[in-house]
Amino acid sequence: MNEYNFNIEEIEEANGANTSSPKKPKKRIALKIAASLMAMTIVSAGSIGVYRQFAETPKNSVTSENNFNSENNISAETVSMLKTAQSDGDVLSGEEIVEKVMPSVVGIESTFSMPEQQKNGRNGFFGFGFDFGNEQVQQEPVGTGTGVIITEDGYIVTNAHVIYDSQNGYGLASAIKVLLGEDTYEAEVIGYDTDCDLAVLKVDEKNLTAAEFGSSDDLKLGETVIAIGNPLGFDLMNTVTRGCVSGLNRNITINDKSMNLIQTDAAINSGNSGGPLINKYGQVIGINSSKMSSSYYGEASIEGIGFAIPSDEVSKIVDDIMNFGYVTGKPQLGISCQAVTETISQMYNMPMGVYVVDVTENSAAAKAGLKKGDIITAVDGTEVTTSEELTAQKNLHSAGDEIELTFIRNGEEMTATVTLDEMNASNN
Repeated sequence: MNEYNFNIEEIEEANGANTSSPKKPKKRIALKIAASLMAMTIVSAGSIGVYRQFAETPKNSVTSENNFNSENNISAETVSMLKTAQSDGDVLSGEEIVEKVMPSVVGIESTFSMPEQQKNGRNGFFGFGFDFGNEQVQQEPVGTGTGVIITEDGYIVTNAHVIYDSQNGYGLASAIKVLLGEDTYEAEVIGYDTDCDLAVLKVDEKNLTAAEFGSSDDLKLGETVIAIGNPLGFDLMNTVTRGCVSGLNRNITINDKSMNLIQTDAAINSGNSGGPLINKYGQVIGINSSKMSSSYYGEASIEGIGFAIPSDEVSKIVDDIMNFGYVTGKPQLGISCQAVTETISQMYNMPMGVYVVDVTENSAAAKAGLKKGDIITAVDGTEVTTSEELTAQKNLHSAGDEIELTFIRNGEEMTATVTLDEMNASNN
């Protein structure tokens, strides 16, 4: 027991939650810049509800419901997935760049299964499968995005949010189709990571054109880049836009997850997610993922501020997914927690911080001596008052690193040194 006169259900009620798992933040996508009212919006499927159904019969029929499929029998040749080259050589014209990369760009259509409780009423996502004329709700919401072929035998990289919906709670798509030229394929999900916002798909086809990847570390500010994608669905498929590298190493927070991204002014719109950002040598140096918006409601009306995941990061994540089924090195504490807000703090005369709801047996936190009821107030001396702040501090480190947690137990301030575990496919 602790000295405070409350229980976790009361904290959850005060927080507007009713769960003993870590509080899930609203999936609002914000760029955390001081005094800024701007917001971020992911750019897949704003075309959701503005899409073209595939009329062709898929060439193969493969389904996947798992985060990682261990039955792919991946050969040694596919362990290092991306076809990479040095970022040098002959500078290509815009026409030559498009001619080189276009055969490697695909359309992706994801069909989601709507939870039963949502089928008889509207959900909160504007444009997600609504027929506003007769107020009917589409029973299987469909979204579109873009992908890049990375091997000749059918492996494709795209954004995780193209195939996995966390905003509306639909989860992994129940069916995923890939459009390549005039052909349509059903895709298998090899693996995905929502924190890194990347996914690997597979179609049953050979002799495809794999994109060549360059090093994002070689990029220079002002360098010309080209984006290819499917804005607003497939009616405008394979749209080409041109711009420059506007910023490097931008620390951007999307869905409360910090990412290091390339900034570009090449036009990126809904449906471009998962498509390539290409350098002057015709090499993919980023996977387009998000853009600046003028509000928190998804209207991506601001132009010229888009973001892409750097190719060097993409390469590591893809290799990890293929080799291990998860992204290695991601740290884990092993706790469930809830924020002690200012209101709760005043109500129950307890310190603000992160209340430990539960500690996983044999986890890093358990080994360090943390217990249910502890209130974490700082990580390595940096104050934390929400689970998001705690996660952000944890994610500054890798698995195996040590961090110092400051916490309150029975009114007494204490510290503990925690050696972070590695999050993997079995415990994420």
